[in-house]
Amino acid sequence: MKRQESSYPLQPPRERGTGRAIALAVVMHLLLGYFLYHGIQWQNSTPAGAEAELWTEVPDTALPRPVVTPPIKVAPPPVDNTEADIALQEKKRQQQEAARQAQLAEQQRQKQQADQEAQAQRQQQLAAQAAQLAAQKAADAKQKQQQQQADKLRQQQLAEQQKQDQLKQAQADAKKKADADKLAKAKTDAQQTKKLDQERRARLAQMQGLAGGGDASSGDGLAKSGTGSGSGGSAASAGYAEKVQRLVRRNIAWAGDTQGLETVVAVRCAPTGTLLSATITRSSGNAQWDDAALRAVQRSDPMPLDTNGKTPASFTITLRPAA
Repeated sequence: MKRQESSYPLQPPRERGTGRAIALAVVMHLLLGYFLYHGIQWQNSTPAGAEAELWTEVPDTALPRPVVTPPIKVAPPPVDNTEADIALQEKKRQQQEAARQAQLAEQQRQKQQADQEAQAQRQQQLAAQAAQLAAQKAADAKQKQQQQQADKLRQQQLAEQQKQDQLKQAQADAKKKADADKLAKAKTDAQQTKKLDQERRARLAQMQGLAGGGDASSGDGLAKSGTGSGSGGSAASAGYAEKVQRLVRRNIAWAGDTQGLETVVAVRCAPTGTLLSATITRSSGNAQWDDAALRAVQRSDPMPLDTNGKTPASFTITLRPAA
């Protein structure tokens, strides 16, 4: 409403007491006219005749009488109301000018107040926009930080997964290598066993040739069942199987399954205990356990001597993995 009012052209404010001023001017004019009328009539009137009686007396020269002069009536000067009208108009003009100046001052004050309010409103809007922009920046920064943390966590998870995959792959490669090494070692042990068996057979044949037909006590002995148990043929004493069991048991290296495995190894020895041959006569069905049992027997060379100071020529050993 204030801006709409300020857009109209300036108009002088309605004066207060205008009716009173007009009434007072009318009364003054009537009084002025009344005085003018009576003043002019007094000057134009013919003075009335006067009668006088003259008495002649002997003048008294001793005491002169004063001469009485009749008073002269002076007409009042005519009132010039031009200056009053001018003064009244000037006063009225001054009042109008003062009212106009007051209205202009009020309009200026209202305009300044409106400008101040508009400026304050703009400042509030700018402050609100700045606060909203700061809040938006803070939210964007927080979202960016959360996204960075999430990306970092995903990268850590991926790195951990890759590390686990590499570890699994390394374990698988190590297992493959261990299996390959074990297989190669088994092949090497088999070849060495075969070579040792051939050498022992050659030595046995040579010793038999020198002895003239071999030892009468040799024969096919049957070992008693048990873990690492064994006995010499018919010439073995009662405690010989326990000696063989203790010796072979120390040389068994097995970490696999222990259920249902049993391997029978036939051995041939020289009287001094030297192992001439070791052969699996009954397999357990597990090639790795059979190889471990055969190696344990081969590592037990030489075999223990019996009570008579000699080792039985041949006997069998039944081997089972310790539970």
